[in-house]
Amino acid sequence: MRAQVATALYKAGAFVARRLPRSVATNAPKVLAYPLAHIMKNKRVMVRRHMRRALGSTATKGVLRVATRRAFESYLRYWIESFRLPSQTTHELSDGIQVPDYRHVEEGLRKGKGVILALPHLGGWEWAGFWIAAVKKLPITVVVEPIEPPQLFEWFARFRRELGMTVVPLGPAAGAEIAAALKRNEVVCLLSDRDISGGGVKVPFFGELTTLPGGPALMALRTGAPILPTAVYFATGESHIGVVRPPLDVSRVGSVREDVKRITENLAQELEVLISAEPSQWHLFQPNWPSDTNQGPQ
Repeated sequence: MRAQVATALYKAGAFVARRLPRSVATNAPKVLAYPLAHIMKNKRVMVRRHMRRALGSTATKGVLRVATRRAFESYLRYWIESFRLPSQTTHELSDGIQVPDYRHVEEGLRKGKGVILALPHLGGWEWAGFWIAAVKKLPITVVVEPIEPPQLFEWFARFRRELGMTVVPLGPAAGAEIAAALKRNEVVCLLSDRDISGGGVKVPFFGELTTLPGGPALMALRTGAPILPTAVYFATGESHIGVVRPPLDVSRVGSVREDVKRITENLAQELEVLISAEPSQWHLFQPNWPSDTNQGPQ
């Protein structure tokens, strides 16, 4: 029963979001962010910890408070916008995003080994995925976290498939599917700032040791696909800015374990740069460092 209720609520949210007037959809996150942050106290504490990491130890309480509220605002925008994506025309999608360094994607694809876009949970990445599929007409594979209940996960997967994406659930079979997509010279998107499955690579991230997924590095070493650190930022109105960084050095210089660690450390540094540009658009509401579960709130 709980599974049915959760799925029904998300469906209802999508139904309502798609029918909101554009002005209401644009302003709703600003109105709802404060009460949502107030209700979700535990999430608010965790977001505040992450904001302190991204903004630095010198950030004042006032700065942290504003950044935390804006993170909830950004998260709400992400959901409302994502639910409304199926109603966007190709023209609206194209006008709604600028990607000045998209050439890195094109150059990678010309090599014929696919491209790995390594992203943080930041801004409006769903818009960019739909843009790649609908405007650029490129096959795109996204690896997503399985969520409970399964009915809800399948609804989300079907939603993304309707946007033109191939959805691969994170799990034992994901590696083979990613490798196959890269072999077909496709774009693969990997959210890389959170070690969801566990067993990741221990690296410094915002000055503190944690684990990040080693999958991007391992896939690049196995397939020869470039890793492009990428972020999609919300801008004014319904506009977005896509940032694609130059490819990481994924050459073989040591053992596989050593190379995976080196590449993942380099990726962590790139993710820090991307997140630090707009910390309040970082949608990381879960523990991500050992100290997040071993200590009290900051």
